[in-house]
Parts: sequence; structure tokens; C-alpha cells
Amino acid sequence: MICVTLPWPPSNNRMFRTPTTGRLAGRTMLSEAGRKYRAAVATSLILAKTPRAEYHGRRLAVNIFAQPPDRRKRDLDNLPKAILDALVHADIIRDDSDIDRLLIERGAVTKDGVITVEISLA
Repeated sequence: MICVTLPWPPSNNRMFRTPTTGRLAGRTMLSEAGRKYRAAVATSLILAKTPRAEYHGRRLAVNIFAQPPDRRKRDLDNLPKAILDALVHADIIRDDSDIDRLLIERGAVTKDGVITVEISLA
């Protein structure tokens, strides 16, 4: 099992952007906030010495324990996209389609917000 603590992700609205003018108009792409989050996740994984690609091609179970940065209303179902995409980008999991079980749980408010992710075989 892998257990790692990650920073709180930006909202889905801030994670991606769609330019309205220029040669990239109409294309959805990762925003600057999204790129910074992916880099922060990669750094967290390196510091935690998380094994890369250990679970490639295997059926997975993922538990996400979310401790939000404040008491604002948040939909838990919006959290996994940024987290799982960052784990794929960091080569921890091959693809989020490999996940057979996904559990998301909200915890107590924590300064700056914290995400704890546990990955195991399904």
C-alpha cells in the first residue's frame, strides 16, 4: 500500500482554462494553478520517496481523506479529478481507469488543507 500526504488542490474551475481568443481558442488546457498543483504533488511524492509505477496495469483501490482549509461548502465529488490526474502525471498510477474502488471522506478543517491518499490493490 502507498500512503501519501498531498497539498489541497485548486478547484476544478481554477485547474483548467479555455482561452477564447488566439490560436488555442476553444481548447481546454491545464491552467497555471493546475501546473503548480501537479508540481507540488510531484515534490510531495519525491520527498515521501513514493515508489513510481508500482501499480501500473493493476486494479486499484484508492482512499482519499480530505481535510479542507476552511469551512466553505465543498462538493467532495469534485476533489478526485485534480488529485488522480496529478498521480497519473507523476507516474504513480498508470491511469485512473485502473481504479475499481474510490472512497472519499471529509475530515476536520486543517490549516492550508491536506489530502491523504492511500493506494492499494483492489
